[in-house]
Amino acid sequence: MTHFSSVSDLAVVRPDCATPSDAQLLDAGDADSFALLYDRHVGALFAWARSRVGDHAADLTAEVFARAWLCRATFRDQAGGSAAPWLYGIAHNVLRDSLRRRRVEDRARVRLGLPRTVAPDPEYEAVEGRLSLPEAALRAISALPERERELLDLRIVQERSYMDIAKRLRCTPQAARLRVSRTLRRLNLALGGERQ
Repeated sequence: MTHFSSVSDLAVVRPDCATPSDAQLLDAGDADSFALLYDRHVGALFAWARSRVGDHAADLTAEVFARAWLCRATFRDQAGGSAAPWLYGIAHNVLRDSLRRRRVEDRARVRLGLPRTVAPDPEYEAVEGRLSLPEAALRAISALPERERELLDLRIVQERSYMDIAKRLRCTPQAARLRVSRTLRRLNLALGGERQ
């Protein structure tokens, strides 16, 4: 049996356990470990991307971590436990791929006689405004119980059939239709509609 002369002898062991290296986090292969790796490197990678692509830095950074997640099993520790060189390698590849895509798209636009950039359509915001729900409707929907919001999502947003909804709720299609109908009636009343 091993004896330690004091409690301070144990403290030397803790830093490695409390703060795993990037390599250990990637070897773990789970989402929580990858989240720690992300937290460690996202700021520096975002700054790197910002210096190269400006306003598109968030997209580039997101793509870097998406690729890193997908190929995490291929990571080989060649930097004393740090994943920084590996992540920057991925970042360079993502940037290169993006620039290559842009060149291909630009050549296609030139061949088709299209402008390099498309001016925003001033009518887009008007269409977007007409398609968006009024603020009162959004408040009324958020005031509904979660189960009723789920019903609206299933039927109205996802356009699921009453049969699908019934399977999810473990009831008959008629009961599902009745629940959706009641929820819509309740929403209508909340928006100042008439009682039927």
